Amino acid sequence: MTYLAPRYIQFSHMKVMLSFLAGLFLVSSCLSQTSDPAAKKILDQASAKIKSYKTIQAQFSLQILDAQGASQGTKKGTVSMKGNKYIVIITDKEIYCDGNTVSTFDKSANEVTITKVDPASNTITPQKLFTNFYDKDFLYKVNGEQKTGTKTLVEIEMTPSDKTLNFHKVYLYVDKKSHLVSPIKILDKSGNRYIYTVVSLKGNMSLSDAVFTFDKSKHPGVEEVNLTQ
Repeated sequence: MTYLAPRYIQFSHMKVMLSFLAGLFLVSSCLSQTSDPAAKKILDQASAKIKSYKTIQAQFSLQILDAQGASQGTKKGTVSMKGNKYIVIITDKEIYCDGNTVSTFDKSANEVTITKVDPASNTITPQKLFTNFYDKDFLYKVNGEQKTGTKTLVEIEMTPSDKTLNFHKVYLYVDKKSHLVSPIKILDKSGNRYIYTVVSLKGNMSLSDAVFTFDKSKHPGVEEVNLTQ
């Protein structure tokens, strides 16, 4: 914190969701030469903060604005992460990643779509945005600081190097004191904006591997679309 199956191969709300929300990527020497060193230092601190937790549970809100800036509503959700596993729950969707497959459950249709994890994919997963959101596929720079209550947030602008992607900008706001990232703003090419705000975050909670696997027995009559075969 959706985005890998037919319904979310398009840049839908849930595709952006996984944009929020596999694997870890290293900053290439080429990127470090062309991106802002000051931004890299801040992102390294934010990444180290999150990586210090073995598990993470966070509550977040997602606000969607159209190209004219009109609100299209706000959704609330939760994300849990453990290594390369994650689960995202938001309104009528649930996304489970056990490290090998991603199961996207559409509650309204009572349908689950299963796909394989593709480490080479440009999809931005929860781990990627929470830790290595500045991988070799982005250029980044510091835009400045702003006060929000008692916090001082540093705005970092990120531009994907792949111009075929459906989004063209990601803005991260890093708390100068805690090094935590929130909010995150994603701009797609149609002008829509997706704003993720972390409401609460807890580290090192007890999470079993089983919670990251979709359990069909808990969803009687669910239709399965398996794209891994």
